[in-house]
Amino acid sequence: MKLADALEIVVRSDPGLLRPHNEDAVFADAALGLAVLADGMGGYNAGEIASGMAIAVLANAFGRFLPTWHPGAPGFADPGFASAYLRAEVEDANRAIYHAAQSQPQYAGMGTTLVLAWLHDNRLHVAHVGDSRLYRWRDGQLQQLTRDHSFLQEQIDSGLISAEEARHSQNRNLVTRALGVEAGVEVDIGEFEVCTGDILLLCSDGLNDMIDDAEIALTLQALGRNLPLAADQLIQMANDNGGRDNVSLILVGVGGNFTVDRSWWQKLKAFFA
Repeated sequence: MKLADALEIVVRSDPGLLRPHNEDAVFADAALGLAVLADGMGGYNAGEIASGMAIAVLANAFGRFLPTWHPGAPGFADPGFASAYLRAEVEDANRAIYHAAQSQPQYAGMGTTLVLAWLHDNRLHVAHVGDSRLYRWRDGQLQQLTRDHSFLQEQIDSGLISAEEARHSQNRNLVTRALGVEAGVEVDIGEFEVCTGDILLLCSDGLNDMIDDAEIALTLQALGRNLPLAADQLIQMANDNGGRDNVSLILVGVGGNFTVDRSWWQKLKAFFA
């Protein structure tokens, strides 16, 4: 099944109730199997610039690369190529944002989180920097596939506070990694299997700060067959609970297998053998 037929993608981004403008940026394309979400920070409008640059650089890079990614392409048979490519493109986005921040005083100090999901050949490749998240809903269970790069997460890991105490901390928005803040960035890369019926949720912290994982799980359980309605409900719940931040999300529903057809390449090689 073609990617565009196997995947249903719904995108939502809302400024929330308190912020004067929206510094989140989102991009998704079912035909590419790509979903990207960034949450900008730093200075007046600079966060919006950083997140927008991250999305633009990555959408452009993948838009050029993915149509050429087939069984005959160099590196296709290398199990580590996809992860290496993903890391390199995120590092390029980091350099672009960092250069802009260094060369233009009005953008000094800007940065952005990033969470990226690339679905290909029944696999999910993930890139992650900061505290935007990727969840997977499968068989009635919600699992967070990314781990926040944040001061709070470090406190939780060290046992200084509990996860519940972290929800009420004043330090919720202090990230320990972001794109554009330094010349280099450490990118977390992951790879996961994908099954028919999975729902992926990419979100900025404006969602998970306002509603907990149990509420997200209940919403997907009740409305997972109607992704547009589920997305609208999640945004509404975040705003009903205070809407203190911009809230953005991408829902990706997997409706079938999307394995790559290798038969045509085998036939082509046999023809020229």
